Amino acid sequence: MGKHPSPEDLGEPALKIAGLQLWIHGRQFPDAMDSDDGNWLRVTAHCGDSGASVFTEGSIVQTTDIAWWGTQCALLLDGKVASAALETIEPELSAIIDSPDARGHLRLHVEITPEYLSQQHAFDFEIDQSYLPGLISQCEQIARVYPARGVRGV
Repeated sequence: MGKHPSPEDLGEPALKIAGLQLWIHGRQFPDAMDSDDGNWLRVTAHCGDSGASVFTEGSIVQTTDIAWWGTQCALLLDGKVASAALETIEPELSAIIDSPDARGHLRLHVEITPEYLSQQHAFDFEIDQSYLPGLISQCEQIARVYPARGVRGV
C-alpha cells in the first residue's frame, strides 16, 4: 500500500469534527442520476489522535449518508434523539455521536479502516454540543454541492 498524502497535502476537508476529517473528490459516477449509482462519493477519510493516524479512501460514502447524519445531528442538538450516526453501506467508515452520561457530554466514536478484512481501528473523542452546529453546517454544504439523486424526501 502506498503512502497516503498528509491532511495538509489534501487541503481543507469538506467535513471535520474532532479527529475525523473527510475530503470529497467528486462523485464515483458523475453522470448517473439514479439512487443506486448516482449518490456514491469518492472520498479520503482520516482519523487520528495521540500518535495514531488511519486513512481510508474510495467510494465508501453516499451523499445521502452525510445528509442523514446532518439531519440526525440537528435532532440531537434539539434533544429529540439520543444519537446521530454516519452509517455507510461500506465497512471502511462509520461514526456515531451519542451521550455516554446524563450530564450532557457527547462522545464521537469513529470506526475506520483501509482494510476491513484484516484491520479494525476505533477512536473515541469527548465533544460537547458546541461541535454540532459546525458539523450540521458542513453536512448541509456537502448536500448542496452533491445533492441526492433519485431519492425522494432527502
